[in-house]
Amino acid sequence: MRITHLELKNWRNFKHVDIDVQKRLVLVGPNASGKSNLLDAVRFLRDLSQPGGGFQEAVLRRGGLTRVRNLAARNFNHGHILIRVQLGDDEEPNQWEYEVAFRGEPRGLHRPVVVRERVSRAGDLVLERPDSDDSGDADRLTQTALEQVNANREFRAVADFLASVRYVHLVPQMIREPGRMANRDEDPFGGDFLARIRRTPDATRGRRLARIGRLLQAVIPQLDRLEHVTDDEGRSHLEARYQHWREHGARQDERDFSDGTLRLIGLLWALLETGKSAGPLLLEEPELSLHSEVVARLPTLLARAGGRAGQVLLSSHSREILQDPGLGLDEIVLLKPGMEGTVATLLSDEKEAVERIEDLDMNLDEVVLQMTAPAEVAELSLIEP
Repeated sequence: MRITHLELKNWRNFKHVDIDVQKRLVLVGPNASGKSNLLDAVRFLRDLSQPGGGFQEAVLRRGGLTRVRNLAARNFNHGHILIRVQLGDDEEPNQWEYEVAFRGEPRGLHRPVVVRERVSRAGDLVLERPDSDDSGDADRLTQTALEQVNANREFRAVADFLASVRYVHLVPQMIREPGRMANRDEDPFGGDFLARIRRTPDATRGRRLARIGRLLQAVIPQLDRLEHVTDDEGRSHLEARYQHWREHGARQDERDFSDGTLRLIGLLWALLETGKSAGPLLLEEPELSLHSEVVARLPTLLARAGGRAGQVLLSSHSREILQDPGLGLDEIVLLKPGMEGTVATLLSDEKEAVERIEDLDMNLDEVVLQMTAPAEVAELSLIEP
């Protein structure tokens, strides 16, 4: 199962988004156009579904309603924020549909409250709120049914799927100094990355690191193998052993690794977690700190991960990723900022882009980068520092 369709209304800098979602989706656009915000809509549903998470915490974590509601919301969709996803596969894209809409409480504490929550299975309604129970207890609308075990029993598959969404945007310094993010589990920036590796069963951890080590040998000179080790104080480390003129070679751990090496290890680890029990993988600019020849191979790795029943959604500015010959026009979302927010469309629905590629015989990467370049970017070189 994967996300097959996504609709947003009044979410952050998007007034309305309504797109089909493939197994692999690349978000492209100028800086500050909303690539991270689009991925965050899927993260928001994940946060609703996480054990110990929930609706109130998910909104609060993002700075409250004023931070997640589009500035043009007052005159659209009654000011309500809406997120709707369809889940399924290529043969049956609408196996499940989940929709939640919310706004601020009009009186009292001004808490976020649910104004609509709907779940359907193959078109048949499973849940619709507000219901009669909600009308007798207004506090019930401060929680979604999705986050409540006793309320999501008939659509537990949806809750479990959304809870399995993973977001990865590793910051190398967080891996080198995990104490900066102490006591934070599932940290997408890598604060608990070494702890997660340690918690992985020994056999699984060994297989994954061995495979990552073999892949790294293609890009890191003299690398022999990659291992998990524990120091005298019980702290976890990733240790690389290198072939060397000395008998026992040389060793380094994550504190010595380059930013690119750490980000590549984190990406490969995340891809190896992808499988039947893993949900969509959300990646922020995976090309950062990596050599262009390595970046050029990422689409193949991502496609293989998606082919094992997973799904990968990523943001990127990389020409190398866009040059992948297997990348389809329906796998690219083009973000175009406007006066009332950013418009998101599939490249396959952009008539101008299709004409340039088909009639002018332009390369996909040329078209995308031209269409997403800031209009006044040439002025940047004329500004006196």
